[in-house]
Amino acid sequence: MVSSNLDVSEIFVEREGQRGAMHTRHLNEQLVRVLKTIGYDVGFQKGQGQYLFDRQGARYLDLLSGFGVFAIGRNHPDLRKALKSVLDADLPNLVQLDVSTLAGVLAERLLEYVPYLDKVFFANSGAETVEAAIKFARGATGRPGIVYCGHSFHGLSYGALSLTDDSNFRSGFEPLLPGCTPIPYNDLEALEKALSSRQVGAFIVEPIQGKGVNMPTDEFLPGALALCRKYGTLFIADEIQTGIGRTGKFLAIEHWGIEPDMVLLAKALSGGHVPIGALLTRKNIFDKIFNQMDRAVVHGSTFAKNDLAMAAGIATLDVIKAEKLVENAAKRGAELRLALTRMVPGYELMKEVRGKGLMIGVEFGPPKSLRLKASWNLLETANKGLFCQLITVPLFKDHKILTQVAGHGLHTIKLLPPLVITEEDCSWIERSFDEVIAGSHKVPGAIWSLGKTLVDNAVRKSA
Repeated sequence: MVSSNLDVSEIFVEREGQRGAMHTRHLNEQLVRVLKTIGYDVGFQKGQGQYLFDRQGARYLDLLSGFGVFAIGRNHPDLRKALKSVLDADLPNLVQLDVSTLAGVLAERLLEYVPYLDKVFFANSGAETVEAAIKFARGATGRPGIVYCGHSFHGLSYGALSLTDDSNFRSGFEPLLPGCTPIPYNDLEALEKALSSRQVGAFIVEPIQGKGVNMPTDEFLPGALALCRKYGTLFIADEIQTGIGRTGKFLAIEHWGIEPDMVLLAKALSGGHVPIGALLTRKNIFDKIFNQMDRAVVHGSTFAKNDLAMAAGIATLDVIKAEKLVENAAKRGAELRLALTRMVPGYELMKEVRGKGLMIGVEFGPPKSLRLKASWNLLETANKGLFCQLITVPLFKDHKILTQVAGHGLHTIKLLPPLVITEEDCSWIERSFDEVIAGSHKVPGAIWSLGKTLVDNAVRKSA
């Protein structure tokens, strides 16, 4: 075999300076424009643990973690070692007319965390896992209906988008999957009304909603499970973002002591390197889908059980256990929420801090003082939710903290850091938020000058 001596890292170095131009020409030009407008086009060169480094060598604290995939941090050495071991072993990957050893190992280890479930179906992503859940629910119950919650996000493929309550994502792609009905989050009365038809195969819910970091009442999830049992509806917990230790428990539903019929996992299970999704369910549900030999492959995905993805999942679970990252998420998350909550009385623009573990939402709201109110209203008139950019942009530029607004048109900033963050990192976050929020209360000031620039951009966009 002739070697080409291909070194992709060298290609990265050679072409890095052209990334914006290449994306503008061949990929998503609008994303390039967004990054340039808000000053995020710094050209990240390296990632280690919870940190990113730009082309100037400056270090950033990553509170986005790739939308939650880097729970164990970027480029963890144990994960890299596991992936290299697979590549070096010449394993018989994806034979298809065979069963995967590593898939069996990963399924076994996942089910140890969820002992009331029996079977695992692997997929390539969170959205693909949601698609499987829709099919499993309809196939197992014979019912067409799926109920989901307002403000939900379950993915952007057609079935998953049909369960995502966000007009910004849905617009232009409707009509979507029939039989999908929204109910308000935390509304048990509305849920019972929807389930009472006995035509609903499943109720799907994020235990803590990612768009907004919306928290359930203590009664909602246990009550919803009871209603599902009453009406013969399957309960699906979408733990794609909340699972694998994010909230200070392995699964977020553990905070409310419930046992759903399906648990959906993805994101963090990948270790950030190889996409993977996993649907965990009960044997009686699984057996209704794969109910005879000629239906052994009635649902599947070509790459779903590939050895690299399975190795990434196995290594991720091993790191989380060995480094006690679930416990670290609980401890650091509690410290961070307390520190941020203590700021609320001192700043009229701060409304609430909420979340569990290292999934935290910092919500802002309309001020009372006349000068701040006028500036707030100007932003809101131009573009609802624009104020949060006045916090995230200086956090990034001045304090080297990468974070995100929790959803389109929302006033909440979401913190979703790797579970490996330290006490020093939490102090970094606290100091930076305090300084930036203090600056947002000074009118006129640098932050509101940024606000004027964002308003001008919003006006030009609408024109």
